[in-house]
Amino acid sequence: MNTSHVTPVTTAALSSRTRIKICGFTRAEDISVALSLGTDALGFVFYPPSKRYVSPAQAGELCANIPAFVSTVALFVNASREEIQTVIGAMRPTILQFHGDETPEECASYGLPYLRAFRVGAPGQETAENLANYCSRFDCAAGWIFDSYTAAYGGSGQAFDYTLLAGIAGLGARARPIVVSGGLKQETVVQSIQALMPWAVDVSSGVEDAPGVKSATKMRDFIQTVNALK
Repeated sequence: MNTSHVTPVTTAALSSRTRIKICGFTRAEDISVALSLGTDALGFVFYPPSKRYVSPAQAGELCANIPAFVSTVALFVNASREEIQTVIGAMRPTILQFHGDETPEECASYGLPYLRAFRVGAPGQETAENLANYCSRFDCAAGWIFDSYTAAYGGSGQAFDYTLLAGIAGLGARARPIVVSGGLKQETVVQSIQALMPWAVDVSSGVEDAPGVKSATKMRDFIQTVNALK
């Protein structure tokens, strides 16, 4: 991961609290621990090839008792409109998250705030200029998630070259709040926050014992490390 000469891409100051999203929940007991630790957002994966996939019915059960002021995020990869609407009806997510080839119009068409994920280094996103141009199409998103480019969609545990985000600062008011993902864990998150000063960080495999099985110890250590950066 190259973090040299990276210009922070948001207006968030390091004195601000960096918000925390943990993604890929499949078990109620893991959600209970995450909530007790102060997690801001819980992510649920509706991409069948993923080992963290949950059905709409499962997600509805897992989200039945989420308290106020905790966001629930439904993650999709090129899902059909019917599939997305089924999830919305079953779990009533706070935010939608799109990782595939969805257009800005598709992302905005459900009447809910959405996060747009970008696989940094993917075709059309290999340079800072190309990435910034692609991101600018989604200037109505509630936030931009930057993840590594791999054959899979998220959860790879791999980091990306942060210098490719250098063009985001030039978008000015069109830039959306930055969420950093990809390769994050307790040992690496400090460097990521100091390099990019993001609005939030998004972790999945970095706090797991196995795909979809969260570690209470790893979640605690990760959250405490992020919260200590004030």
